[in-house]
Amino acid sequence: MLRIHSSSVSDRRRKHWGWGFEEQQPTSEQLRASAAALAAHLQIALGDVEDPVALDAVQLASPRIQAPSSLSGISAHDTHARASHALGKSYADLVRGFRGRFDHPPDLVLSPRNETDLQRALEWCSGERVAAIPFGGGTSVVGGVTPSVPSSYNGVVSIDMGALDRVLEVDDVSRAACIQAGALGPQLEAQLSEHGLTLRHFPQSFELSTLGGWIATRASGHFATLWTHIEDLVESVRALTPAGIWESRRLPGSGAGVSPDRMLAGSEGTLGVITQAWVRVQPRPVHRSSAGVRFASFLAGAECVCAISQSGLHPSNCRLLDPGEARLTMAGDGSHALLILGFESSDHPIAEAMSRALALCAEHGGAVAERRDPRGGRDGGQETDGDAGRSSGAVSSWRSAFLGAPYVRDTLVAMGVLAETFETAITWERFPAFHERVKAATEQAVREVCGEQGKVFCRFTHVYPDGPAPYFTVLAPARVGEEVEQWAAIKQAASDAILAGGGTITHHHAVGRDHRPWYDQQRPEPFALALRGAKLAVDPAGIMNPGVLIDPAT
Repeated sequence: MLRIHSSSVSDRRRKHWGWGFEEQQPTSEQLRASAAALAAHLQIALGDVEDPVALDAVQLASPRIQAPSSLSGISAHDTHARASHALGKSYADLVRGFRGRFDHPPDLVLSPRNETDLQRALEWCSGERVAAIPFGGGTSVVGGVTPSVPSSYNGVVSIDMGALDRVLEVDDVSRAACIQAGALGPQLEAQLSEHGLTLRHFPQSFELSTLGGWIATRASGHFATLWTHIEDLVESVRALTPAGIWESRRLPGSGAGVSPDRMLAGSEGTLGVITQAWVRVQPRPVHRSSAGVRFASFLAGAECVCAISQSGLHPSNCRLLDPGEARLTMAGDGSHALLILGFESSDHPIAEAMSRALALCAEHGGAVAERRDPRGGRDGGQETDGDAGRSSGAVSSWRSAFLGAPYVRDTLVAMGVLAETFETAITWERFPAFHERVKAATEQAVREVCGEQGKVFCRFTHVYPDGPAPYFTVLAPARVGEEVEQWAAIKQAASDAILAGGGTITHHHAVGRDHRPWYDQQRPEPFALALRGAKLAVDPAGIMNPGVLIDPAT
């Protein structure tokens, strides 16, 4: 059992409105130089390239509250701090921030250095009726960190957990690690790598999201089967609530009533602030193999993915892209659907598993797109062990697009492109009709509010033996000044179709404020009553992220 005390601190400053850091924002000249090529690739006519409203031109409402002397050392109320904590990273958030519209900034940003600071902050908020919004990396795409609260509160603070960023302890016997909730993905992986270990949880927001945020939102990672959601990797959780400490025992499993860990998973900051967790880790993989497989249609590929998901092979990657999505990511030319298939292991070779998976693909009409031998020869589309990060072709093109997508969205906003994504899950027997219904409803909404150039694509992000998690991408020309209204109309149509078709309003993006109307329809009402009761017990003043999941008692 090792105790770790290292910490990674960066003095780089986040952009106040979009993804990444200030120095990563392309210049106007760079954006205009790339606009024509991007327009041709997207097959969308772009408007004039705009510049974001500069930070020194942003005007925020004056803070309504001041921190007491006991919190002055962790409090900030400058424009950058408040603006960068006022929005998440949905398309609507990016547009608002790009245009300098920060309608609901926090009055203060509190950055606790330890649990004592956090406890004092919660006590003050409860006593003064100040809403408290836990803030990890701020990557929510559903309004989960937006400080928009009822006027009955005297103020609102954003509680930034970034200072709690250490791997505290490693148990190499049980293969577990105790990690503070504010650790960003790269920070925790760098600290675990010193021990040859990995958490193996890589959401698309990995670079700028935190362990606590992953648990609070039930985030899913890059890997498509088996342990897809973060709660599958959680051994125990510790959280601070206004009523006291919520901490579970470290156990490999337990049947002792409702799980306290599972209850915190997905609580979205409404029941308390997660401060640390014991999570299951594993040795870093040494065997890897991946391949790209073409199918004549998306539904033909879906039938194959269903067979793979029920085969017991458990690939690490099993992402099916429809022809449009394959072209968008430059992994295909738009004439076929593409399956990105991968296996990895820290213990044993995976060639046999890959061979069987490719045999299933062949049985369902799939054709291997390309193979690459690590020595430079080509043998049909497969990356062999140890070569997964260096290949060219369909697999690496998709991987590059996946990792770079958050940065591209900022650029699309500047170029006048509406770029939205939404995800769900449905059982296999309902998938064909569900896919047709949701895509048709979304395409109709896109045509009505954006015109004929708009496009809707679909891919699978995760697959289970009983069904897939379809992920839809919307790209369309936006009208300056009307982007948020266009987004809202498309969101409404797509979400209505998802609920009507029997799917979930979210597979891994959480509920936040944006999904509340549909979440209220999806959840059983007795469960809602139970959740309200639990919140009242641990948060009597109703200060914890009010408006998310449930309304606080009045």
